[in-house]
Amino acid sequence: MYRCILGGLKIEGSIDLSSCLRQQMMSDKKWSVITRSRPPRCIHSWMSPPTTNRRQPLTHFWAAQVMHQRAQSKSTSIARRKRLPSAFPVIDGALHPIQNHVFELNLQNSLVCQERYHKYKAQVLKGGGDNAVLRHTQRNKKLLVRDRLRRLLDDEDYLELSPFAGLELPYGDIPSAGVLTGIGKINRLWCVFIANDATVKGGTAYPITVKKQLRAQDVAIQNRLPCVYLVDSGGGFLPLQAKIFPDKNQGGRTFYNEAIMSAMKIPQVAVVCGSCTAGGAYIPTMAEETVMVDRIGTIFLGGPPLVKAATGEEVTPEDLGGARLHAEVSGCVDHFAAVEQDAYEATRNIISTLNFELPEEGDEEEVEAGRVEEPLHSAEGLLGLAPRSYNHSLDAKLIVSRLTDGSKFQEFKARYGATLLTGFGRIDGHLVGIVANNGELTYEASLKGCHFVQLCDQRDVPLIFLQNTAPQPGLTLSKDKAVANTNRLKALGSMMSAVACASTPRITVVIGGCHGADSYAMCGRAFDPNFLFLWPNARVSMVAPGCSDALVHDEAEATQLNKMLDEESGAFYSSGRLWDDGVILPRDTRKILSNCLKIIKQQDYQISKEKRLTPLLRL
Repeated sequence: MYRCILGGLKIEGSIDLSSCLRQQMMSDKKWSVITRSRPPRCIHSWMSPPTTNRRQPLTHFWAAQVMHQRAQSKSTSIARRKRLPSAFPVIDGALHPIQNHVFELNLQNSLVCQERYHKYKAQVLKGGGDNAVLRHTQRNKKLLVRDRLRRLLDDEDYLELSPFAGLELPYGDIPSAGVLTGIGKINRLWCVFIANDATVKGGTAYPITVKKQLRAQDVAIQNRLPCVYLVDSGGGFLPLQAKIFPDKNQGGRTFYNEAIMSAMKIPQVAVVCGSCTAGGAYIPTMAEETVMVDRIGTIFLGGPPLVKAATGEEVTPEDLGGARLHAEVSGCVDHFAAVEQDAYEATRNIISTLNFELPEEGDEEEVEAGRVEEPLHSAEGLLGLAPRSYNHSLDAKLIVSRLTDGSKFQEFKARYGATLLTGFGRIDGHLVGIVANNGELTYEASLKGCHFVQLCDQRDVPLIFLQNTAPQPGLTLSKDKAVANTNRLKALGSMMSAVACASTPRITVVIGGCHGADSYAMCGRAFDPNFLFLWPNARVSMVAPGCSDALVHDEAEATQLNKMLDEESGAFYSSGRLWDDGVILPRDTRKILSNCLKIIKQQDYQISKEKRLTPLLRL
């Protein structure tokens, strides 16, 4: 039993403080702003059980109430949270006889693209080649990078980012850009990993290596994911230093990001499992906790050859910068590991100390798995729905029906701007808003897209963009067409603004073409989606191959330009230059989208994520 007087309103009996405040706020009486540092001014300075002193200050009771409510909400909000029931209609995902011809042509093209995918995948898995692998394992006594990940992660079901980066570059093939990046689970916690592959050019960092590391850090920052570095690097490739060192988004940005991530309370752990020479030496020394492996891990700015050249002194790598030196003398590392296996066990233990409250195993994942409905149509059918060109595009609803739970989809503005498909669905239980090209982005379609993006942003619903934009901009051949194009530009600009300013998570999958300004409105790479993936048939260019004739009058020049566009617009050309987060097979799209949504959601489980004023500084 409590008694209080709230702004002249007398209340007796069992009360809920929040309901009292709500009742007072809804009344005509004046009330004061409530602050965290003291009890509300509208409440009299006493509020106590009848058996205690009535003049006892409210401060301690108020604080206890707030702490109790917070503790209760934290412990029950995840386990007992239930989504709103939905009765989305099932969309028709069946092919009509008239579509069979186009489906077969798309299927043939997809099978060819899939063969290229497996060819590049096999090339990437070989790393630096057989000789480099033998030297790495036999002479240097080190584990291969994928074996390291097997010992670090809970399982091999991880999301690898940009595995084809570094292939067919002007300065040669750099498989996986010399560094594996991705997101996997460590003690059930999704973590970004950045792992050097020392079999590729001895772990030397090329421009594409730096770009891939920075992209992985961006993913960690944008999604507030812990980051683990497996460092085995020989430093930058000096002949290309002009493309590695000087600019803003080059080598030094890695260390800037480390400091910023620490200030944002994004945990970082480094494992020194090889050489950390020159710039590579700063990565473990700036991480919050560092593990170093004896005899194979070294940290120094200049190795023994440089010492001998400068001073004439001969010194071993272990004495110059080995694990014992840095664990016992310099203090640069926090954990000493006798062998690599111990290092990864120590890293897993470090991750277990992070301040996250994950749902109990079985409370959410197993229950939700029982509720999730599989699509009514097989994902294998997506091979025939991946367009070989814009003219071979089929209804986007056929694709959506193979991605959403139970093939259910609540369409938004179905009769307006029909060349853009918008609506709500669920992917593995996650509510999402889907925006899919179903033709040219017209004036009406752009307004519709702008409205829907703002709606999802207001409701904090993640957005999935399925991009297949028109191959070239609309031509202005008459005055009426000029007026129509002007209105379309205004509406398209509004949609771009809505997409750029949306704070809700955004994931883009390029299922066909990614061309021109329409691709920006569909959350292309420049608009910073959380993740962006390509299907193997995708094309990425300013205009599609074969569509430059209207823009160039000279026939020979148009032919040459079309040839260049055909070579440079392919999905693997794009992924080799890290214009995306990876090429994925159509049948894997639903699973990858589900994992991305789980990864994005994990930040809700971090207990404290306020930004610090200063970063954590090491010794």
